[in-house]
Amino acid sequence: MSTMINGSDLLAIGYSEGKILGLALRINRGRNGYNREQMMQHYAAILANPESYIDDRVFGKLAALMIEKANEKHEDLIALNENPAAFSAYGLSHIEEGALKQMRTAMQLPVTVAGALMPDAHQGYGLPIGGVLATRNAIIPYGVGVDIGCRMALSVYDISENHFYQNHDIFKRELMEHTKFGAGHGFSGQYKSEHAVLDSRDFDTNPLTKSLKDKAWSQLGSSGGGNHFVEFGILEFEQDDKALNIPKGKYVALLTHSGSRGFGATIAGHYTKMAKAVCKLPDVASNLAYLHMASELGQEYWIAMKLAGDYASACHEVIHNKLQRSLGATVLAKVENHHNFAWKEMHNGEEVIVHRKGATPAGKGVMGIIPGSMTAPGFLVRGKGEENAINSASHGAGRQMSRTQAEKTITKMQMHDILADHGVTLIGAGLDEAPMAYKDINVVMASQQELVDVVAKFTPKMVRMADDGSRED
Repeated sequence: MSTMINGSDLLAIGYSEGKILGLALRINRGRNGYNREQMMQHYAAILANPESYIDDRVFGKLAALMIEKANEKHEDLIALNENPAAFSAYGLSHIEEGALKQMRTAMQLPVTVAGALMPDAHQGYGLPIGGVLATRNAIIPYGVGVDIGCRMALSVYDISENHFYQNHDIFKRELMEHTKFGAGHGFSGQYKSEHAVLDSRDFDTNPLTKSLKDKAWSQLGSSGGGNHFVEFGILEFEQDDKALNIPKGKYVALLTHSGSRGFGATIAGHYTKMAKAVCKLPDVASNLAYLHMASELGQEYWIAMKLAGDYASACHEVIHNKLQRSLGATVLAKVENHHNFAWKEMHNGEEVIVHRKGATPAGKGVMGIIPGSMTAPGFLVRGKGEENAINSASHGAGRQMSRTQAEKTITKMQMHDILADHGVTLIGAGLDEAPMAYKDINVVMASQQELVDVVAKFTPKMVRMADDGSRED
């Protein structure tokens, strides 16, 4: 029976992303007769001396691949910068080594200009989640991420806190009626929504985006799986906010988190594959393969990425409009911001491509929403425009447990108790999304006081997430 070892375990002992890591994980899934501790010992030993394992029945193929990779002609690979610039990191003591290692690698790319790591950072693929990277004339598909244009959207209603509690069942009914979750799930027939984004000529830019238009239409207004949610909560302003024209007080608000669904995920997978084919980097940096902006592929991806971002925004608009109409509410203010995207911005007098993978834009005066967890508060913020952070902030609390670890260590009773303690009604979600799986949002916010000002605090009260355990598609 296989033992529970994941990529993070192997990266921690010196493995790098790429074919070797993939093969090592496939070997672990087989029936090999070793327990977890024994497997990890062998993984470390073969990394130090692959020649001694060349005839091993379990690890022979892994040893052969390691030796083959070691003998590759390095002149065929794009060299990494051996003396990269330093990057800024916020909340450094709370960031895992895996994320720091990935950021150091990203700084070695020959196209890198500057980098920063946000306090919610954790290990991902290529650029870490919470990583911000400015590049010169190059776009990195995995620097943007799989869920292109994933975003937060907030609608502030003219509804009092007491009205919400008195009409709890009505809010729950409308939330269930007008949202749809789960990877691959969408709408059909008369239940499909219309939006101007579907008329965009950019769908016809290339065969891939054109082929995905029907899927995009069916999933328009849905939220997918993973950590995506639609929730009602209480938004508290401790003082008047003139920019939003909202007086001090408490308001019912709708907060949504989701991205570009299967449309964006397919674009990400396709152009990452294309980038790896034309941008040959050492294994340690292979997931950071980039496309030059002047190239045909670079322009294709840029257009497709922006379309995926517009589509993600349209999904939120459809959800917010449905719930506003169903509740008969007046919207006092709307705020929306996105991550998993790339922007053309000026940095130190030079135009660069800024990748924010799981990081929120926080330029001077720019509004953002930074959520906690289903029981922890989120924050409506206004950016300070900190250059060292490349005008960015965290996009949430950030995970402190992997999904596998959370499912193994958190019980249903623990989940039930913490929801009850905070008065939160949960519809769907699994143990992998339990509040305990996330960092303390208050610690994260304290680590980025120089990046954002808090405008209001959002307290979740009714949360809907995917109830089938699905990841984003």
